[in-house]
Amino acid sequence: MKHKIVIVGGGAGGLELATKLGKRFGKSDKASITLVDTNLTHVWKPLLHEVAAGALSSATEELNYHAQAKWNHFSFELGTMEGLDRKAKTLSLAAVMDEDDKPLIAPRTLCYDTLIVAVGSNSNDFGITGAREHAVFLDTRKQADFFHRKLLNAYLSSTRHQDATGAISIAIVGAGATGVELAAELRHAAEELFSYGLGQVKPDNLKITVIEAGPRILPGLPERISNSVLKQLTHLGVNVLVNAAVSGIDETGLTTREGQRIKSDLKVWAAGIKASLFLKDLDGLETNNINQLVVGSTLQTTRDESIFAFGDCAACFDPHTGRNVPPRAQAAHQQASTLVKSMQARILDKPLPTFSYKDYGSLVSLSRFSAVGNLMGGMKLEGHLARYFYMSLYQMHQVALYGGLKTGLSVVGGFLRRRIKPALKLH
Repeated sequence: MKHKIVIVGGGAGGLELATKLGKRFGKSDKASITLVDTNLTHVWKPLLHEVAAGALSSATEELNYHAQAKWNHFSFELGTMEGLDRKAKTLSLAAVMDEDDKPLIAPRTLCYDTLIVAVGSNSNDFGITGAREHAVFLDTRKQADFFHRKLLNAYLSSTRHQDATGAISIAIVGAGATGVELAAELRHAAEELFSYGLGQVKPDNLKITVIEAGPRILPGLPERISNSVLKQLTHLGVNVLVNAAVSGIDETGLTTREGQRIKSDLKVWAAGIKASLFLKDLDGLETNNINQLVVGSTLQTTRDESIFAFGDCAACFDPHTGRNVPPRAQAAHQQASTLVKSMQARILDKPLPTFSYKDYGSLVSLSRFSAVGNLMGGMKLEGHLARYFYMSLYQMHQVALYGGLKTGLSVVGGFLRRRIKPALKLH
């Protein structure tokens, strides 16, 4: 009888895992693999800041789950997990509704022998007044597309003023990788939008402010890296505020705890993460204060050996650093590779391997201007070489999903598209 593996969450880690397990077990009678996600398509989350700025078209980069399932011998279920019965080994999916709030797919129940939760994380608004109402979050493709439309609308509306010397102001809350990379992409977008004649706003009149509650930007990276990035952002004309915790957001701007007022036409929230609220008290599974499922060294949840969790939604302690494994794409990729071996071991009733995180460094893209980062061993990278390594991270993700040949063809196709398409998405 086939071992039933259900993976909830089709982000980078979940989709890579489903693809690898499908290739290994999908054709055999050893296991059936089912991937569950709330969307029909996948876009690599680290690219969403480029989608928001218009440097990348989400329609071009998206992957269809049904097609990926067919090509790699797993099944796909469209839906949102809403409940779990650990005793019966079943999970429930909510009904899928259309745009008019009419049911498309009825609620369902899926059975599992092994359940793997990989639902990722969302931005943490920390309960700040007005954040949800007045700021755009960049957790999903839909949100990134929405911000891009707001940006274009702001530029298009500037044509009403023939002398158009006014500015468009954008405030980005959070100076982690997403906030910093978005700021650089928006500076590039300002130049491109003006060159295409979209509105009357000159590049220098797109005012970008990054607000960070902590003492420095990129707190997860070495200080010498964050200092280097700060200098480059300043050179690009990005205003960076540190030690400035936001206390409230309204329609016209933000207010800090110290009472400083920052006027802004567009607001983006890119500060902190937390796992989905539905994981809290999910049939008694242990979670931490940001809703992450607590797992052991085998990535099994602490209260159920048949349920695993990995990626941003899992709290996995790293004994080498004394902290939890960081919520990075490379961590999810490494955990997915470990879980392939774990599923093999479960099917054969053998001991499970343990996960050990290896930090290969971090890279931050500053759009076409530069890239900065450090590799394993502390070597600092900057400029074109760092930009090359940054681009290769996405290509590694593509190789895991498509294989080397298709990825190579995709790279060539992207190169050709850039020769016949605008440098920025203008609609």
